[in-house]
Amino acid sequence: MAEVHLAVGCALIAFNLAAFAVGGVAWLRSRSSIPFWYLLRAAQAAVFLQALLGGLLVLGGHEPDDSLHYLYGILPLVVSFLAEGARAGAAQRELGELDFESLSEDGQQSLALAIVRREMGIMAVSCGVILFLALRAASTSGAF
Repeated sequence: MAEVHLAVGCALIAFNLAAFAVGGVAWLRSRSSIPFWYLLRAAQAAVFLQALLGGLLVLGGHEPDDSLHYLYGILPLVVSFLAEGARAGAAQRELGELDFESLSEDGQQSLALAIVRREMGIMAVSCGVILFLALRAASTSGAF
């Protein structure tokens, strides 16, 4: 089970690194990125699976070398939920009191891009934070 936890941890790091890079570049270029959203969801699935496997290891009596591993192991799950909450409000913050239907088609497209860009920025930053936390978790695991 520990080997599976390690393999999923490596996948978690890879997916978050990829999502952080792809989302960050798309955000800087003010473009939307379909691959980013797939990478993000894969990264989030890896975070959930990693936390689940870690919990099963703890229940099975396995303990890491450093107790900080627990903190670095659970924080990515917390960051993921917080980022989704912030992303959910991104459209409302961008719209404000504006009536979307009253905008021209170009105005609507521009606003939609601004919303997607804000959401991508929020989620890309969360992937960067999770990447850092996962690297710290790996360094406290005793596996390396």
